[in-house]
Amino acid sequence: MREKETDNNVGAISSPSPILQVHDRDQAAGDTNNGGMRTTETLLRLIPIAPCIAALVVMLHNSQTNDFGSVSYSHLGAFRYLVHVNGICAGYSLLSAVIAAMPRPPKMSEAWTFFFLDQVMTYLVLAAGAASTEVLYLAFKGNPAITWSSACSSFATFCHKATASVAVNFVVVACYALLSLISSYKLFTNYQPPNPNPAIAKPSIQVATFHA
Repeated sequence: MREKETDNNVGAISSPSPILQVHDRDQAAGDTNNGGMRTTETLLRLIPIAPCIAALVVMLHNSQTNDFGSVSYSHLGAFRYLVHVNGICAGYSLLSAVIAAMPRPPKMSEAWTFFFLDQVMTYLVLAAGAASTEVLYLAFKGNPAITWSSACSSFATFCHKATASVAVNFVVVACYALLSLISSYKLFTNYQPPNPNPAIAKPSIQVATFHA
């Protein structure tokens, strides 16, 4: 009898608990979800590299010389700014993709860093597109109020290349707007939502009533 009881006790100890099995399954599912999200974020961070380089290269090779004179992107501050910002954007996209691809437990400091830098890059690229769009508008339309004539009628090739570069730059803006939403979601989901009714969380005070 004692041997049978001992065998039963050993079997009870060696058999895994159902709670532990559920915990292990949940942990494995969480690791799979984190791996899928990490892969998705890495790919999304690699996507802006191509349009950044395209906008940069097109603008770098944008110059024209004809009977009216010569013009180059370097003559205009907005176009130089667009080239520099897209170069920085391509480098940051590659670096952030490498960091995001590293398998490691999430940290609040990393989430805040991605959130801050994604926001900064979004506004830098947006500012480059907005400033370059204004320059292109003046180049195409001119400004009769101050007797500025249209420059694109004389330098059509230059204007068309600049337009293509600015259009690709706004593709980068769209990519970084999406990345900003993702980094914001990853950061703020770590915080608990505020209680809409704080009175519910407080313990109620029971008041004794006396009846005559």
